[in-house]
Parts: sequence; structure tokens; C-alpha cells
Amino acid sequence: MNNTLLGLLFIVIHFGLVLFAYRQFGKTGLMAWIAISTILANIQVLKGIEIIGLQATLGNTLYGSIFFATDILSEKYGKKDAARSVYLGFFSAITLLITMQMALAFVPLQDDFALAVQDAFSLIFGFSGRIVFASLTAYFISQLLDVTIYSKIRQWLPADRWLWVRNNGSTMVSQAVDTAIFVSIAFWGMSYDLMQIMLSTYILKFLIAALDTPFLYLAKRIEPKTD
Repeated sequence: MNNTLLGLLFIVIHFGLVLFAYRQFGKTGLMAWIAISTILANIQVLKGIEIIGLQATLGNTLYGSIFFATDILSEKYGKKDAARSVYLGFFSAITLLITMQMALAFVPLQDDFALAVQDAFSLIFGFSGRIVFASLTAYFISQLLDVTIYSKIRQWLPADRWLWVRNNGSTMVSQAVDTAIFVSIAFWGMSYDLMQIMLSTYILKFLIAALDTPFLYLAKRIEPKTD
């Protein structure tokens, strides 16, 4: 299976899991998804891929699902709960950073397997400080911006027929801010074409944001088992 088809499957599965978490566990399920996805996206981002002719990192789909989950929270529970989910996701990322940096500090057993695991841990979780700072800053600002914009558009256009405007307007603007912040902090001063990186990254995020719209309409119809 090529990366494009696998990417579409990735999107459907992740957005489907968001809906499942919401159906089964309500607001708690969405917040749990945001915490889990924040951790997994920070791990997946280390894997580079090429998809639809663009070079990108693997974490974009999971990261897009976080915006999707916060939009459901904004739509069905309001700005306060959506903002709380952002703080929860931020706490999850900080917890991953602290605990895995401490895990790396432990001296492993001096056998081949333990040393191989230590090398793998170092490769995956030995994030540079600049990348971590860029990721956390971009996440916190862009997610809160998404919640704020969604709330404002919902005040101006509260009818269900404008759901797609609330969803796409908030996510696409906040994803642009997220991309600009992360790329600027992470790669400033290096021998990279920052505008090219921003453009290719945002195109993928834009497409993912557009594809979550029908799933948000499904979420609007779901009555969770628990709430």
C-alpha cells in the first residue's frame, strides 16, 4: 500500500476512533484522546515520509485529530471544556518529556538487548531542547487560538448549517499559526527554506482539516453513552 492510500486510511481510522471515544465515554473520551494523541504525535513526528509529492512528518494526522476533538468539545460543551482539554494535552506532553528524559538518565544493564533499548530510547526520546520548545509553544498557542476562534464564529453563526465554517475556519487559521510558530522556532538560522517547509506542512494540515468536516457532522448527531 502506498503512502497516499495509507494516509487516507490513517485519517479515517483516527477520526473514527475519536468518534468511538466520544460515543462510548463522552467528554471524558475526547479529553483522553487528546492526551493520548499529544503523546503519540510527539513520537510519530520523528518519522519523515513523502506523501502526495510532499515531504512531511508522520504526526500530522494525529495532530489534526486533536483539533478535531477540541472542535467537538467546543461545539457540544463550550469554550471552557475545550480549553481544559488543551491544558490536559499540554500537561501530557510535559509529562512525556520529563519522564522519558529521566528514563534516559538511568544506567542500563550491560548486555546487548538493554544497550540496544537504551540506544533506541535515546534516538526516539532524546529530543533537542529547541525542537521541544517549538513543539510545546506551537501546540499551546494554536490550540487555544482554535478554541477561541471556534467560539467566536459560533457566536456569529450559531446555526447548524454553518458548522463547516466554524470547523474549517478555526482549524485552518490555527493550523497556519501552529506551522509558522513551529517552523520558525525549530529551523530558524539553519540551512532550510523555511517558507517551503511551512507551505508543504500546511498543505497537508489543510487537507486533513478539510477531511474532518463530515466526521464533525457525525459527531453532532452522536449521543454519548456516558457524559
